[in-house]
Amino acid sequence: MPKKRSGGGLTTTQQAAKFLGVAALSGVVLAGIALPATGALGLAAKGTVEGFDEIPANLQTPPLSQRTEILDSKGGLIASVYSRDRTVVELKDISPYMQKAIVAIEDARFYEHGAIDLKGILRALNRNVQDGGTTQGASTLTQQYVKNVFVEEAGDDPDKVAQATQQTMGRKIQELKYAIQVEEKLGKKRILTNYLNITFFGQQAYGVEAAAQRYFSKSAKDLTLEESALLAGLVQSPSHYDPVYNPAEATKRRNTVLQRMADVGDISQAEADKAKANPIKLKVKKPQNGCITAVSGAGFFCDYVRHVFLSDPVFGKTKEDRAKVWNRGGLTVRTTLDPQSQQSVQNSIKDHVYKSDKVATAVTLVEPGTGKIMGMGQSKPYGFGPNETQYNYSVNKSMGGSNYGFPTGSTFKPFLAAAAIEGGKPATQTYPSPYEMDYPDTVQSCGKPWVNDGVPKYHLENESETEKGPYALKEAMEKSVNTYFVQMLQDIGMCPVSKMTDKLGVVQGDGTKLPQNPSTLTLGSNGLSPLTMASAYAAFANRGTYCTPIAIESVKTADGTSLPVPKTSCSQAMSPTTADTINTLLRGVVDSGTGQEAGLQNRDNAGKTGTTDARKNAWFVGYTPNMSGAVWVGSPSQSVEMENITIGGVYQDKVYGGQVPGPIWRDAMTGALDGVPAPSFNAVNIPDAPEHGNDEGGDGPDPGGKRPGNEPGDKNPFPGGGIPQHVIGGHSGGHNGGHGGRAHGGTQGP
Repeated sequence: MPKKRSGGGLTTTQQAAKFLGVAALSGVVLAGIALPATGALGLAAKGTVEGFDEIPANLQTPPLSQRTEILDSKGGLIASVYSRDRTVVELKDISPYMQKAIVAIEDARFYEHGAIDLKGILRALNRNVQDGGTTQGASTLTQQYVKNVFVEEAGDDPDKVAQATQQTMGRKIQELKYAIQVEEKLGKKRILTNYLNITFFGQQAYGVEAAAQRYFSKSAKDLTLEESALLAGLVQSPSHYDPVYNPAEATKRRNTVLQRMADVGDISQAEADKAKANPIKLKVKKPQNGCITAVSGAGFFCDYVRHVFLSDPVFGKTKEDRAKVWNRGGLTVRTTLDPQSQQSVQNSIKDHVYKSDKVATAVTLVEPGTGKIMGMGQSKPYGFGPNETQYNYSVNKSMGGSNYGFPTGSTFKPFLAAAAIEGGKPATQTYPSPYEMDYPDTVQSCGKPWVNDGVPKYHLENESETEKGPYALKEAMEKSVNTYFVQMLQDIGMCPVSKMTDKLGVVQGDGTKLPQNPSTLTLGSNGLSPLTMASAYAAFANRGTYCTPIAIESVKTADGTSLPVPKTSCSQAMSPTTADTINTLLRGVVDSGTGQEAGLQNRDNAGKTGTTDARKNAWFVGYTPNMSGAVWVGSPSQSVEMENITIGGVYQDKVYGGQVPGPIWRDAMTGALDGVPAPSFNAVNIPDAPEHGNDEGGDGPDPGGKRPGNEPGDKNPFPGGGIPQHVIGGHSGGHNGGHGGRAHGGTQGP
């Protein structure tokens, strides 16, 4: 006699008996079972009929979740991502052995009965009563399919999954009504096709195609008799019969399926015996899921694409809507990533910075005029192991990046120069530029003037005592003379610079607007991301037109439908003449200034070095007319001062923007542009200023032994660096703001 379960409820046998008794008395269910194809349910017992009729009759079948493929711009696979690894196939693409095996073991009378199998239920009841337990089930393939639909619709929500799998009489009756509907609407072949595509086979494989690939590295249409029997046997308990970890139990279960196929006449007994004698032969293909599997170090770009999809309203009105589309998968996402550029980025990174180094580098390349991200990589690989990370140092926090970005140093100075030239200052503008000076007493802003109310007054200096003016703009840019640009800021005010950076899409790494203070808008003391810098500099290359960065070119669903994608937005940030003038000025940086080690051969190129206070960050941002790139080197936690340090196996007594980031940029750009046309800038004649007789300062020694100007003297006079100190995943002890826009310092986080 079957016993009650520990919870006091009825056993499965007792529930089924009760269900059949109620159904038989009412005439509701059995009528439906007997005549599923006619649609005549023959309902008689009024009270129970009404309850049955109240169950919604339209089963909403959700699209099956599948893998999404992320491709580069040439159609090459970057990575496959999925919440459930599944590839939907038609019945003609599934081995006949597989079709017969699943029917034989799960529902041998599948083609003979309606939505449920009355004979099967009675047989199972009789056997279970005899055994005193629940050794046999009675669900048809159609009923199992309906249950799987509920599970699929529940997704990864544990509460919904629990509801979808609860073994209650109400759920059973609901499944039955839906099963009747499915039988009438779909027919046997479609039900079998859907069942084989929705079922879980273990090892993260959903559907028979994914299972065939996982266990045997072949398509479902090529499965042999033994392989089909093995997969069919897994459905009952994928973990218990897992052939990878439990081959003995898997073999027993496979042989049970083979014998069942012989019993029902699908194969001969001789065929079954021969197949049973063969050992299981697996060719397991490990799951390749997620951005961690991306090729050519593109894991961070892959993750950026995911963030774009989940955050851009073009893919859905709400965050939940977008997540639902992404998790459902089945998408083909073609991106902007250029495989040649990406490989060049990775090669350069590996040549110059090791993942085990105390510092890291991040490199991003974009295409001027289109905003397309062509390459993105970093020295700390995408992952969870030692010297790996999931933080993308190239992008803002909202897109998976660091908390605040990284201080940019003198790479910010071209934005100031562009604002000045756009406002009418000549390219020959001269300022006294002493070796050291106090910040101005006041500097105009878009609102309340900034006031130098420090005690003592905030002060700055150049790198070398011999670095003193007067200087004209061209030489000041080449040598990156701090006092020159502070005097320029005092002259034009901060509002034009702020407006210029707004037009260039320059925001802090946390997405907020740059504060108006002299350190931020001259010496780059606030954190920005490499993608922000590369995109802003691309506007110089594009003769003043700024284009927002994009990563996705097209998205297609599993049925080939094209989805709308985010488009770049281009706008004129400055006049073409202003951009041409900046290009000419920054050509001087790579020709004879602080960026000589970054210069490209046989190609017009321009750029700017940057090294921040205490040498915690070093940058090179540069471009050609058809490619813009930013390179950052530093400690993600901002805890390493780059002096007496070994980077990439090379000892550096002092790190300069032109000395470490510069060569990384040069090599990345050289490979990315190999075989690509080499257009020229529109040259602007800027007269040379009279000689100073002073070549010292320097962002690192040049090949001829001269020391061009430098910005490690981008020493921020404001306490704490003028920004909340960057800590990956941490919190800052400081803040921006304060009286008159002055930046108060944050403390270094843990």
